[in-house]
Amino acid sequence: MPSSQESHLTAFAGFHRIASGPRAKVIAEVRKQCARSGQVQPFVFDDSTGERLDIDLREGASEVPAAAGGEPAARGVGRPRLGVVAREVTLLPRHWEWLGRQPGGASVALRRLIDEARHVHADRDAQRAAREAAYRFMSAIAGDLPGFEEAARALFAGDRAHFDEHIASWPEDVQAHLHKLAAAAWSAAE
Repeated sequence: MPSSQESHLTAFAGFHRIASGPRAKVIAEVRKQCARSGQVQPFVFDDSTGERLDIDLREGASEVPAAAGGEPAARGVGRPRLGVVAREVTLLPRHWEWLGRQPGGASVALRRLIDEARHVHADRDAQRAAREAAYRFMSAIAGDLPGFEEAARALFAGDRAHFDEHIASWPEDVQAHLHKLAAAAWSAAE
C-alpha cells in the first residue's frame, strides 16, 4: 500500500542487520554489501508492513515495477486526479435504502462512516498492524528458530513478557527489529 511518506526499509544478511532507514539509503547499502561480498542478496523488509521485498539491485533499475506488458494502465472510473477510485460494494437492499436517504448520497455517507470508524478504532488498528508486521518479519527470518510458535502466540495474545522470553535466545539484531516493529502492539496492553 503506497504511502505519502518515504518508505523505510531494513536489510538483513542472515540474522545480521546491515542497513535500516530510507529506501534509497538501504538499497545503496545493500548494493555495496553485495558488491563486497559477492554473496546472495540480503533480505529487505518494509518497516511499515514487515513484508519481505524483492528489490532490483541493478544500477539504474526501476524501483517500481512497470505495468504488465509495459502498456499504460487503462483509465478507470472515478476521479483519478482527486485520488477517487471506483470499486464495487455489495450491500443488502436495506443498506442501499438507508444510504440513499443520507445527505449527499451513498458515497458521502460511506466516506463519513469510514472516517468515523478509522478515528474511533485508530489505536486498535495500529496495534493489529504492528502485530501483523512483526509476525510477517518473524515468519520470514525466524520461522525455524526455537520458540517461534510460542513467540507468535504471545505476540497475538498481547503478552509482551512471554514474547520477550521466547525470543531471548534469538540473534540480537532480530530481537531489536522485532521490538521496533511490535512497539505499538503493546501500547494498549501495558
